[in-house]
Amino acid sequence: MLTAFARAFRTPDLRRKLLFTIAIMALFRLGSLIPTPGISYPAVQQCIKETASSGSLVSLVNLFSGGSLLQLSVFALGIMPYITASIIVQLLTVVIPRFEALKQEGQQGTSKLTQYTRYLTIGLAILQSTTLVATARGGALFSGCSADIVPNDSIVTIGMMVIVMTAGTGLIMWLGELITDKGIGNGMSLLIFTQIAATFPSALWQIKQSQGWAAFIVVLLVGFVIVALVVLVEQSQRRVPVQYAKRMIGRRQYGGTSTYIPIKVNQAGVIPVIFASSLLYLPALVAQFQGPSKANVGWVRFVNDYLVRGDHPLYMAAYFLLIVFFTYFYVAITFNPDEIADNMKKYGGFIPGIRAGRPTAEYLDYILTRITLPGALYLGLLSLIPLIALGLIGANAGNFPFGGTSILIIVGVGLETVKQIESQLQQRHYEGFLR
Repeated sequence: MLTAFARAFRTPDLRRKLLFTIAIMALFRLGSLIPTPGISYPAVQQCIKETASSGSLVSLVNLFSGGSLLQLSVFALGIMPYITASIIVQLLTVVIPRFEALKQEGQQGTSKLTQYTRYLTIGLAILQSTTLVATARGGALFSGCSADIVPNDSIVTIGMMVIVMTAGTGLIMWLGELITDKGIGNGMSLLIFTQIAATFPSALWQIKQSQGWAAFIVVLLVGFVIVALVVLVEQSQRRVPVQYAKRMIGRRQYGGTSTYIPIKVNQAGVIPVIFASSLLYLPALVAQFQGPSKANVGWVRFVNDYLVRGDHPLYMAAYFLLIVFFTYFYVAITFNPDEIADNMKKYGGFIPGIRAGRPTAEYLDYILTRITLPGALYLGLLSLIPLIALGLIGANAGNFPFGGTSILIIVGVGLETVKQIESQLQQRHYEGFLR
């Protein structure tokens, strides 16, 4: 991997793309540190220090936002509105026939769906920024902190904060598209990578300060092992062989080639983890808005006792089961065996030993069901690693970087970016058969 980067920097065109990508990532991190107008920065820092060791769910969410959520910065919402909008549009392509027709139209339909995703992103950004500002203004963002985060709560100030955060989300979306067009890799994925990787040094250093050098070294060794295992599983796939029959069209012969359908072990990626964590966060958010006066109400007390603490066995079991469920749900939506079987039959393709048509679809569904189980268990166990490991060493679960969504995104984006760099290097340094 390091050799690929060294060769890329020696190639002028790739070097320019890499430097452009790094500059955009640095600009993105700069915006994550600039506070939103109307926010008292000293009060925010004081509340972060007071609640840093509380182990609250907000600390875990702050880890995935690159630390900008609790900072209430210009880029406080991060890339999450765009991710949510993309997931919603992708799910709507299965439900709404118009969206499904656009998906099948090729580049023009994809551009239209991308435009819908942008509009939905801005709408979600307005909703989420309003909720975040209202939460910070009411004192519910930092439980137990009495500092006045929003000194001036006039309508003009609140409106300006919502507009700035929404504009920050729009700017992030534009920066991601710039990286995709003029840089290396997928822009949105690299911005998420930047967001999460920025929290690694502080999280590791906090473990060293609270637990000492021995725990710090153990966490690093465990992290390297986890990264290696994640790379192994992310690269694992089942290759279903496909043979295309020979066809004569005029005087030319087509087909007769052999290929395969790659079915990954982790076909769903990181989406089930995001779905499960978001669904478990909703009861805690609703209970938090009830206020101290209703803390002894039955369901509020149940949520605060069992569904807020990440290291509670009931929370961990619910989290694991939701990840398994959403893995099967998302794979069933995104991978359609019937459509693949019809396309194979249309172009004269078949799986050796399996009849074309309905038997092929049933065979693909059988393979997909069996290979999704280890993928779902892998996602569930990987997401529980921070909760289990830091429960053993007695640290805050939100500060463990090697596990869950963070390590999946970092490893996945890193592998994909390196593959794109290597493919572009092969195009520019093709040696041919003779040297």
